[in-house]
Amino acid sequence: MKDNPKIPESLYSTWTSTKVTICFLLLISFSYISYSLKYIHPYLCTQQSQSTHFQSQLSIPLYHQNPQIQKPEEPKTNISHIVFGIAASADLWPHRKNYIKLWWRPDQMRGNVWLDQPVKTEPKLDHTLLPKLRISGDTSGFKYRNPKGHHSAIRISRIVSESFRLGMENVRWFVLGDDDTFFVAENLVRVLQKYDHNQFYYVGGSSESHLQNIYFSYNMAYGGGGIAISYPLAKALEKMQDRCIQRYPGLYGSDDRLQACMAEIGVPLTKEKGFHQFDVHGSLFGLLAAHPVASLVSLHHLDVVEPIFPNMDRIHALERLKVPMQLDSAGLVQQSICYDINRSWTVSVSWGYAVQIFRGISSAREMELPARTFLNWYKKADHTAYPFNTRPVHRHRCQEPFVYYLSNAIYNTSTNQTVTEYVLYQTEKSECNWKMANPSRIHKIHVHKTPDPHLWDKSPRRNCCRILRPNSKKQKDTMVIEVGVCHEDEVVEVW
Repeated sequence: MKDNPKIPESLYSTWTSTKVTICFLLLISFSYISYSLKYIHPYLCTQQSQSTHFQSQLSIPLYHQNPQIQKPEEPKTNISHIVFGIAASADLWPHRKNYIKLWWRPDQMRGNVWLDQPVKTEPKLDHTLLPKLRISGDTSGFKYRNPKGHHSAIRISRIVSESFRLGMENVRWFVLGDDDTFFVAENLVRVLQKYDHNQFYYVGGSSESHLQNIYFSYNMAYGGGGIAISYPLAKALEKMQDRCIQRYPGLYGSDDRLQACMAEIGVPLTKEKGFHQFDVHGSLFGLLAAHPVASLVSLHHLDVVEPIFPNMDRIHALERLKVPMQLDSAGLVQQSICYDINRSWTVSVSWGYAVQIFRGISSAREMELPARTFLNWYKKADHTAYPFNTRPVHRHRCQEPFVYYLSNAIYNTSTNQTVTEYVLYQTEKSECNWKMANPSRIHKIHVHKTPDPHLWDKSPRRNCCRILRPNSKKQKDTMVIEVGVCHEDEVVEVW
């Protein structure tokens, strides 16, 4: 066996020194790393904890986070959720109350008529056919400085606040109107169903007079056409309205005072085209025969405009409109446009109100404009003083429309359709030398339509109409039309 080689003493000393140095460096490095981790570790743990918490939140659907605080789905707004506040005066009450009786339903509706002083009543009729009568609070302490108006405007502007103070339960909306306002209740409900009654909403319409809107405000809901105010907004208004009114003694009416307070609360007007102030004079025919694609909610100034049907007083004319309204309120006065190609006629249907036949082919773009059968609120103003487009009434003897007014409306249970009948309104017409069929040979028009209560749950669109063949040759004097939802790819065109 060989002996192990001997390590030199100098080499051994060097190796020992190197080991000591390496150990010393490792000790220092370990201490530094430990010292650093003491500060980094809490941050890393926090980030990891937050990341884990965030991921756990994402992995849990929102509707599972806390099922105890889920709110049950509220039922849709219905007529019982609305409280009406009707502005009236004792002087006009004996006549104006007849307008309210036409649309008021004592067994379904809630509300009050607010008068300036007590009136005589017929206990056997008025208490069962009308809202409860109340006397407005004293407003003599409020300043009023408008030289053209009346101090009663302050009284009327406070109807919402006074209605709120009655403390009625389960109220979602307060709706204001005048004693000469006619409401289509079903359509009012349909409009209000679109909005969250738990939020601040101020809903109504503008005037038909551009000059009125300039003088008062385009941001104002006109009271006669109807104003809807959500419950939370009424609550906020009630707290500050009396102070607000004192800041505007120079304003004219009640609705501009109301709008001034809305501006201070910061709530803009939500406009709905079906609220009609009707700041016009004369005949409403042009406006109703080409009603905008929106549900008819209200008619105002019934004492100012002519009866909506000829040869009738105003009350009986509205009673006639109620017949189709009760069958299909959603479709009331909605316009449809179609053509009788064989006879070169343009036909415009205002369902439940009137039908017009025009010689020749007129575009839908023209027919959807209201004919100027009415005058501006400022009688000296011309047709440029409307905030919407209109078309002139035709003066050419061959372009005058043949107008058929509603005479009857029934519901056919076997076909699930309404059948409305329209009769020619006989007026003297000049002879026309156009070589085409004469509409005067048509004495009646029957319109068949399936009621569509969900019409306004969809995007707005006019219904389509189609000319049908009469059932027999004996009906040569009768035109038959079908009105309904447009078929796929159906448009109003003739070539």
